[in-house]
Amino acid sequence: MSIRLRLTLLYTVILALTLLLFGAALYTSQARGTLDALKAELLHSSDATVQMVLRFSHSPQGSPPVPPPGGERPVPLQELAAEPAFQQLREREIVRILDSEGELVATPFAAASEPLPLSSEGLAALRAQQPWWEIAAWEETRLLIYNRPVMVDGQFSYIVQTARPLTERENSLRTLSRTLLIAGGVMTLIAFGIGWVLAGAALRPIHRITQTAQAIGRESDFSRRVDYVGPEDEVGLLATTFNAMLARLEEAYQRVSQTLRLQRDFVADVSHELRTPLTTIHGNLALLQRTPPLPANEQREILADAEAESERMIRLVNNLLLLARADAGPALKEAPLAVAPVVMAACRQARQLDRQREIVESIENATILGDRDALKQIVLILLDNALKHSQGPIAVTVTAEAASVLLEVRDGGPGIAPELLPHVFDRFYRDAATEVAGFGLGLPIARTLVEGLHGVITIASRPEEGSTVRVRLPRLEESPADD
Repeated sequence: MSIRLRLTLLYTVILALTLLLFGAALYTSQARGTLDALKAELLHSSDATVQMVLRFSHSPQGSPPVPPPGGERPVPLQELAAEPAFQQLREREIVRILDSEGELVATPFAAASEPLPLSSEGLAALRAQQPWWEIAAWEETRLLIYNRPVMVDGQFSYIVQTARPLTERENSLRTLSRTLLIAGGVMTLIAFGIGWVLAGAALRPIHRITQTAQAIGRESDFSRRVDYVGPEDEVGLLATTFNAMLARLEEAYQRVSQTLRLQRDFVADVSHELRTPLTTIHGNLALLQRTPPLPANEQREILADAEAESERMIRLVNNLLLLARADAGPALKEAPLAVAPVVMAACRQARQLDRQREIVESIENATILGDRDALKQIVLILLDNALKHSQGPIAVTVTAEAASVLLEVRDGGPGIAPELLPHVFDRFYRDAATEVAGFGLGLPIARTLVEGLHGVITIASRPEEGSTVRVRLPRLEESPADD
């Protein structure tokens, strides 16, 4: 069962119960009101009849009728029946006057009549001088009967019965119940239709969210968004939250896609870089196994070539391991670190690589939160690149700024073409025009290490003007003593 149908049924059931309770209350009120009105009229008529009976019983012209011998029914009291007030009562109510034993004494009609129904319980209550209400069937008609005792000279002498048919009241109540049922049924059907429309309108944004999610699942298109126009209610908040989640998913999906692409490219580049030295070593070993053996000088050349290729492969593997550790990130140890001693140590080590090159230092003392080995590796990578791609002096500067420490390595080499600058941090990227040996992993490793230290690395270069690599790292306010 859909949410729309459940909401509609819930709304309809609540309305139906409300209508049922309202109808029951209205029916009960109407039934009680009409019954109370009938009782009030019967009480009024009974009072009038009692007054006439008392007046007649004390009249000097006559006395209460007595049943004739032989047990025949008494004749009507002509004097009482002739009174206009009694005639008027007859037009509205059914009136009977009984003696204390429940036998008919008088009636407004000239013809003999039967007394109205009176139960034994009612007769006992009347003898106890208590009025008695009763609803009974009489001549195929349901009557509301009011029985009232009449005391004459302090003795229970008569019973006055006044009654009204309940037919009109019951027909009215029956009509009312049918009207309530029909109106309630029609209003329930209308409420179901209105509830269905309103629930559909309220759930339409959720339906669009579902369609969007299904489309994303089918097409893997995280650029889709829920088109919601409406109030900022719960549904609006849901749509906004869903769109924000889609934005994050799109960003994550793009990162994952880019990572997978880089991994594929990385594997392909590693395979290519390893294939060359392995092929060379394999070929050289095959030459050494030739029969007859090669001359000693050729064997030495082959072995030297194989050794160079193996060393090249070892450097490649070491760089790959370093890059993998840098990508892992958590291996870096963050502690207060003085920058100057680390940079100067890296410069001394770089001078051992090329004793003919000049490395000019201009280093200010500053402290960062970082890893000594990572910082030293960054400086060595930048100096190694500068030594490989330039011929003149290399300038290394460290500047302590307000919130950061700026490390710059500047060379006077041929520079980098503007169209190549966006790719210098790509793994295995090398300028095809240069003949400098390398794997294209130095700058990518440096960038990964710098980012692990919460810094930023950039490069500026112009052809024939050299290149400048800038590393900016967050600075600590307090500087420890230099190590």
